[in-house]
Amino acid sequence: MTPVQKLIVLSLAFVLALAIGFGAAWQVQDWRMGEKLAEQAGLHKDDLTAISNAAAAQDRAELDKHLATEQQLAKQDQQHTKELSDAKTHQARLRDRLATSDLRLSVLLEDSAGSCNVPTTAGAVGVVHATRRAQLDPAHAQRIIAITDTGDQGLIALRACQAYVRTIAPTSSPSAAAGSP
Repeated sequence: MTPVQKLIVLSLAFVLALAIGFGAAWQVQDWRMGEKLAEQAGLHKDDLTAISNAAAAQDRAELDKHLATEQQLAKQDQQHTKELSDAKTHQARLRDRLATSDLRLSVLLEDSAGSCNVPTTAGAVGVVHATRRAQLDPAHAQRIIAITDTGDQGLIALRACQAYVRTIAPTSSPSAAAGSP
């Protein structure tokens, strides 16, 4: 073999040894990076699992809060409906009693003779010294009862609305409770 051929073979052997070394180093780096990537993927998977669990727990808490609010609103609605029904029943009884003359409404009269409520004449009137009253006409009494019925229904509805607002939007700051913007 000639020296040039020896040099070429030796150069090829050297290049081949370098290529094998580079290939082996590349493979080792590939294994190392594969391990690191697998470790990072595992950590990422653990992080995603923790995030998913936290989000699910928060969703459950919000759902529980929402259900509790709905139950509270349903209970308040039943209570206000009962109050309204009771008020209507009471007003209907009053109207019936007024219609049958079982009950008469009266108003206080101003005492023009002075502040003494003692009768001026002695007699078998009674021993109760009360203020003087005048009975109202049954038709006027019916109108007064109708007005108070409407007012009672309005107050019950107002309390229901206020309870609803307090339940849905509880005040979180003192300025919100005072009504300032």
